[in-house]
Amino acid sequence: MDQDNLSVVVHSAGNLRLENRPVPEPGPNEVLLRMHSVGICGSDVHYWQHGRIGDFVLKKPMVLGHEASGQVLKVGSAVEHLKPGDRVAIEPGVPREIDEFCKNGRYNLSPTIFFCATPPDDGNLCRYYVHNGNFCYKLPDNVTYEEGALIEPLSVGIHACRRAGVTLGSTVFVCGAGPIGLVSLLVAKAMGASQVVISDLSADRLKKAKELGADFAVQVQREAPQELAQKVEGLLGCMPEITIECTGVESCIQTGIYATRSGGVVVLVGLGPEMMNVPLVNVAVKEVDIRGIFRYCNTWPMAIAMLASKKVDVKPLVTHRFPLEQALEAFETTRKGLGVKVMLKCDKSDQNP
Repeated sequence: MDQDNLSVVVHSAGNLRLENRPVPEPGPNEVLLRMHSVGICGSDVHYWQHGRIGDFVLKKPMVLGHEASGQVLKVGSAVEHLKPGDRVAIEPGVPREIDEFCKNGRYNLSPTIFFCATPPDDGNLCRYYVHNGNFCYKLPDNVTYEEGALIEPLSVGIHACRRAGVTLGSTVFVCGAGPIGLVSLLVAKAMGASQVVISDLSADRLKKAKELGADFAVQVQREAPQELAQKVEGLLGCMPEITIECTGVESCIQTGIYATRSGGVVVLVGLGPEMMNVPLVNVAVKEVDIRGIFRYCNTWPMAIAMLASKKVDVKPLVTHRFPLEQALEAFETTRKGLGVKVMLKCDKSDQNP
């Protein structure tokens, strides 16, 4: 193993660098990984551009990256389920303590959770990275490294659809056809949704959504939220039972609320400004439930099973690939909104998907 641990580090707003860091040693419960594929997330770009997301503020240089897969090189003394050579997908959120949220299975809500590339915790966009072995999941032979890296965004879709109660025959409206909207579409269809309508400003993204199985696509033309809601109802022939809102934009949340049928569910996935105006009386009189999600929990085993059984195909989401040495160009590509998912290849000897 060489000592070249090239890492993508954000120092402050607008200041992104490639630099060499020491190769870490795994602790008793950890594994050392040679990173293979790491996707760039909108949050990575946001930390680069703004130096913060909400209350999470950059106070020291931080390695970016949290959508990742790699190969085990070394295992700590207490790790028994993994061995060198295993290919794994990484769940980036690791509880630091067993609190009440962990005990009832909602460890993502633990206030002390470690999370890759969220201040003050470093991410895994580097050649070599150490992670808790219990949050590294072995990949079957027929699941690629890139699919393994895409389990992280796929998990957001799984968690959103679970919280929404998507089931056989559900009618679903997805607001936003970015990476998270597209995985929500894929998961909703896999969970049995009979019809899914998706909306976005971008014709290119809606074209991708149709390729991935959307029944209807609505290009937003700056209509009033009620008008857009009526369009959705017209396409489905009914108001959707479930809306999955993936933009965080005030007008889109309003549209989602107006569109959802009485007794239905709106799940808020996209995060926008802290305060916004929404038609709450409409929610109240229709008995619509608004549910939030924070990342995901208990999703990696399901995601791996979905990928291994070919029930879900995430491969078309990757539109751009760059070697780690070209990370700054890759981030610029993501910032400009080109393609869907940009993937960085961290292993110099293996640049395959």
